[in-house]
Amino acid sequence: MSLTVLAPMAVEARAVRAGAPWAHVQRIGIGPWAARGADVPEGRAVLIAGFGGALDPDLEPGDVVLASELRGPTGTTHCPDPSILAGVLRRGGLRVRVGPIASSQRLVVRERRRMLQRTGALAVDMESAWLAPVARGQPLVTLRVVLDTHRSELHRPLRTVAGAAVAYRTLRRACALSEDWACALGSREVVLASPRASCAGVLRAVEIVERALEERGGPIYVRKQIVHNAHVVADLERRGAVFVDRIEEIPPGATVIFSAHGVSPAVRAAAARRGLDVIDATCPLVAKVHGEARRFAQAGFDIVLVGHEGHEEVEGTFGEAPSRTHVIASAGEVAGLRVDDPGRVAYLTQTTLALDETVGVVDSLRERFPDLVGPPSSDICYATQNRQDAVRALATDCDVVLVVGSRNSSNSQRLVEVARRCGRRAALVEASTDISPDLLIGLRRVGVTAGASAPEALVEGVVRALDGLGGATVSERSVTREDVHFKLPPEVRPRR
Repeated sequence: MSLTVLAPMAVEARAVRAGAPWAHVQRIGIGPWAARGADVPEGRAVLIAGFGGALDPDLEPGDVVLASELRGPTGTTHCPDPSILAGVLRRGGLRVRVGPIASSQRLVVRERRRMLQRTGALAVDMESAWLAPVARGQPLVTLRVVLDTHRSELHRPLRTVAGAAVAYRTLRRACALSEDWACALGSREVVLASPRASCAGVLRAVEIVERALEERGGPIYVRKQIVHNAHVVADLERRGAVFVDRIEEIPPGATVIFSAHGVSPAVRAAAARRGLDVIDATCPLVAKVHGEARRFAQAGFDIVLVGHEGHEEVEGTFGEAPSRTHVIASAGEVAGLRVDDPGRVAYLTQTTLALDETVGVVDSLRERFPDLVGPPSSDICYATQNRQDAVRALATDCDVVLVVGSRNSSNSQRLVEVARRCGRRAALVEASTDISPDLLIGLRRVGVTAGASAPEALVEGVVRALDGLGGATVSERSVTREDVHFKLPPEVRPRR
């Protein structure tokens, strides 16, 4: 899809052309009347690019504002989601905010500026609301670089000279960074994997923290991240949860929640010594692996734990029998194992591994230790397996697969690996702003899934962002239905 850039003033048009010589740039003139005369050929996306005035007091000259909506005297125009462009500009070193932009028929100063600020708009210009109709249903993005603020308004020219230089350089830089985004514009089909996103263990752990905060008030301490998702953790922090790495950081007698990944007996003992009020949010499937480790150790087995050393779940399981447990991550490590009795070796696995890779490690263990024993049922959790199966189905006919999840999420990382083993391009994204447009150039069928620790709201944000590139039709590819629910611990269970 071709892109037309509309710039009101000559200086703005020069900045755009200097940064984006590849773009088709129209100088339209200043104010509503000039904006009404603008014309863009059908089928072209529109980028309105220029300077604007800050309404939000936190904005400074050179900050970029991308419009979520355009507010004018005659109404409001809702804009396509600009998250992907926002991410591009932030990775390029620019300060970017997304929110409403107001358009005014005249210069906004003093009380008029303060009045518009109270409406929640971030910035103000004199053209964008009147330019919106020229997009004719095609993608419309408004990018305004802050030129003046309430501390240095345009009617005080000597105070805005420095701001003008900064704004010009930023506008030029923003346009230069936007080339891949412009090349990725166009309509797409988005196929959602099902199942995806938060599993029963994650939902249970998050609900435990939420209920503890509601019933006991903050602060509530949580050892490690409750689940491996930065957005979930940040939301709970805003509500009063305090995340710590060590039990010793928690005041004696306070409430502590153990994360979904489980903890070792040594951690439980440390909490008891400090008199902490413990609420255990360990996923029941992880607790199952802990129980198996204890039983094998008590029966005199050496335990080979297949997993990623340093992962919190592995540390907790290892701590059940540290003198008898060996952690390996690949089949290549099997030959180096040293055990007391080759006839009494058992294996366990981290719950968030990829099954196809784990099978190879277990086969190598069984080849070396023919009497190898394992758990009565697979340690890899149902949700991990279901999401991997869904990605395999998704990858059969998608051009690229986006996996929503945090970088420290093992199950999310495994989903990326599964998609790539199916021969598809794949990327892990924390949120919509992490999507790199060069992944999408020339591709029209995008698969989207999410790791078991990522909330569905983040998936919805990714879909909106893809739709913001030029429209998206959304379908779902389902491989199974999940109806698993885990009981809450008694400390936070609803009272009848």
